[in-house]
Amino acid sequence: MSETIREGALVLADGSVFEGELIGAGTDGSIATGEVVFNTVMSGYQEVITDPSYAGQIITFTYPHIGNYGINAADFESRGTFCRGIVVRDLARRHSNFRAESDLGSMLAQQGVPGIAGIDTRRLTRLIRATGALPGAFGNVPEAELLAAAKAEPGTDGIDLVSTVTTPQNYTVEAADLNSRVQIVAMDFGMKTNIVNNLVQLGRLDVVRADTSAADILARNPHGVFLSNGPGDPTMSPYAIEAIRGLIGNVPIFGICLGHQLLGHAIGASTVKLPFGHHGGNHPVQNLLTSKVEITSQNHNFAVDPDSLSGIAEMTHINLNDGVCEGLQVNGEQAFSVQHHPEANPGPHDANYLFGQFADIIAANTAPTNQKAGI
Repeated sequence: MSETIREGALVLADGSVFEGELIGAGTDGSIATGEVVFNTVMSGYQEVITDPSYAGQIITFTYPHIGNYGINAADFESRGTFCRGIVVRDLARRHSNFRAESDLGSMLAQQGVPGIAGIDTRRLTRLIRATGALPGAFGNVPEAELLAAAKAEPGTDGIDLVSTVTTPQNYTVEAADLNSRVQIVAMDFGMKTNIVNNLVQLGRLDVVRADTSAADILARNPHGVFLSNGPGDPTMSPYAIEAIRGLIGNVPIFGICLGHQLLGHAIGASTVKLPFGHHGGNHPVQNLLTSKVEITSQNHNFAVDPDSLSGIAEMTHINLNDGVCEGLQVNGEQAFSVQHHPEANPGPHDANYLFGQFADIIAANTAPTNQKAGI
């Protein structure tokens, strides 16, 4: 990692200025812009940076020391990186871990991700919590240019970010059990690698583009359809909402994160944008069906409006921090979803049972007739 110091600054759209040191990709005169959000994980920075759900956003890590255990190829959560940049208090100058293959600074440079270190991330986080997520810009150009760039940044509202992160081509992953007869189709809105790893434990997996129609999905004769995580505003993916609407009632559906929000729209519910979203690995969620509390991994700025579910779905999970809808079950249908990440990479695995719940629904549907009848 180069020891050359490149002074720079982060400027938010409200005029707030944070001085620091540029790291990662970027050259003199370049400006990185995006919607500035904060993530509270204390480890798993590589998985966060490679999560496609951060498309259009600059990630601020609240944990002060980032990069201390390096990076490795096995922990990439996608084919690359889609975030606009990262903000850290202190980037580790040396890493130490037996799995490490390189350092975080080198990875940022190789992946084209600009960053800025030495920032007072505590002050920045408190500001975002008070005012909500703000557009920002950083680089080593005059502050007036950074402020203008921040004000010109549209953020994540009203933009179709899913089309920028979905798989370029459909692909198939064979089941972990080669004798499995279960066929699952996953709609890729920005799906993470560890979600694929969980789904292939259930059966053969076809991953399809976000703009795939319901007819094309049903033609694959799936036993279940998975709606993945993804970035941005769910109302900007009407093609996905239409497809999901055509799947409801024809096949079991399990959605997470953006997939949860899209399922909500497909049944007639609405979504709202949260002030600063949920980004981290320590969000307490109560399962309203069992009363159990789970610590969950989350990454979203939009959420389903619980009041809009009346008469069409039951809210199954609730965020104990702010009462946000964390899960729903469509009335009379085999379709359910959660706002959090049950695969939890990074994060706790309290909600991993949801993949088993999906598997149980599929198994009940594929059981022989006499077994279904209890004979």
